[in-house]
Parts: sequence; structure tokens; C-alpha cells
Amino acid sequence: MQRFLSAETFLEAGCDEAGRGPLAGPVLAAAVILPRDFDLPGLNDSKKLDEKTRFELEPEIRKQALAFGIAQCSPAEIDQYNILNASILAMHRALDQLSMKPDLILVDGNRFKNYPFIPHQCVVKGDSKFASIAAASILAKNERDRIMVKLAELHPGYGWERNMAYPTPEHRRALLKLGPTPEHRISFKLKNQNPN
Repeated sequence: MQRFLSAETFLEAGCDEAGRGPLAGPVLAAAVILPRDFDLPGLNDSKKLDEKTRFELEPEIRKQALAFGIAQCSPAEIDQYNILNASILAMHRALDQLSMKPDLILVDGNRFKNYPFIPHQCVVKGDSKFASIAAASILAKNERDRIMVKLAELHPGYGWERNMAYPTPEHRRALLKLGPTPEHRISFKLKNQNPN
């Protein structure tokens, strides 16, 4: 995995999101600035790691990072702005939380909106190419999982503690039986979900 886009000494912030595909809950994003001597064996795209490994890596990411931020957009904001724009807004909010200003933003994917006064570079599958994006993907995914486990306690029956509100057969059957909650993304055409 590549460490940095540039061999120079300026600061790069990796950005990634988690939760674009689920039917309910917020979309999370993280921004991470890593030091040049960062070393964390096993770091990879969060989607390629099992849950145990993801949560084991998180404390080291938080410890070694020069700065990081984690932010979200609510289901209501997702419905208002659409999921792409809400994901980008969450990434901007995560960048707002950084305790130092990066010189460059590395973004997973191919879509982003200019962040004030800082250039960005979109990288397709960046979470498997750059350590800072991989670290951001882990922080965002872990935080979203924690949120969904808590929301599952408030809204039992949908299996969010297992499916994290992704459109699994269990979740779709619960939607047909129980209907949507205030945490559901109404713009995702929930009533058309097929449980089969």
C-alpha cells in the first residue's frame, strides 16, 4: 500500500465514508493525517478486514495519527441532499475537525466537491491504495457500526446490530412487517423493498 501521493513533506489528509448503501442510519466519514513514519501492519480497506481486525487497528490509528476527524450526516440530510452529496458533506465536516490544516486531501472514489483553500485528489479504490484513506475508512466504518448497534436497541426487530441497516432479507422483511422508523432514509424507496 502506498504511503503518500507526494514524496515532499507536506501534509496529506485521507478521506473516506461508510454507510452509503444502507437503508437507515447516518452516513459517516473520517479524515486522517498520518505521519511520514507511520507503520501499522495489517492496515487495509475496511471492507477487506473482518470486524475483529478493524476494531483492533482503530486504537493504533488514533494513537499514531497526527490528526483525525469523524463526522456524519443524518438520514434527514441524506433525504434532503441525496446520498452522494451527504457523503461529501460528511467528509467536509470531518475535515473541519482536523487540528491541523492539510496541504492536500486524498479522497476515496471519483466524486468530491472543493474544500475551501485546500486542493484535493480523487483516487478510485483509494482505500486499498493509500494508508491515510484506509485509516479513514476504518474509523468511519467502526464509528458507524457503534451507532447502528445503539440504534438497534432503540428500534428492535430490524437486525441492525447484525446487518448495520444494509438491505438484507432480514431487514427488508422487517420493513414490510414493521414499516420504516425515523432512522430510515425515505428517499431510498423503502416500500419497494423485496424481501426475496
